[in-house]
Amino acid sequence: QVQVVESGGGLVQPGGSLRLSCTASGSNFSINAMGWYRQASGSTNDLIVAITKDGTTNYADSVKDRFTISMDSAKNTAYLQMNDLKIEDTAVYYCLINSDKGMSRGQGTQVTVSS
Repeated sequence: QVQVVESGGGLVQPGGSLRLSCTASGSNFSINAMGWYRQASGSTNDLIVAITKDGTTNYADSVKDRFTISMDSAKNTAYLQMNDLKIEDTAVYYCLINSDKGMSRGQGTQVTVSS
């Protein structure tokens, strides 16, 4: 089983930046890909970004050119750098991990963009 912990959410003004972190832990697992999805109040889940173990990235149009995902394989950690944040980015952000143990998700971290 893989445990997932996110951190780095908070309150930021429009145009500001935040960096989220996601760390996976457990015994004898191998990560295939990591990603983030978000859920705004009253909305469905929205997969916004993913990175594979070989570094291939994929971004939703809504965050392209503003968000950047990176992964430190040695630390089993992914980072999501979010720049030029907009009010519509407000949501709970969940880290999702695809490993040889299956899919694992974190508890989520709140990101609020407000003036």
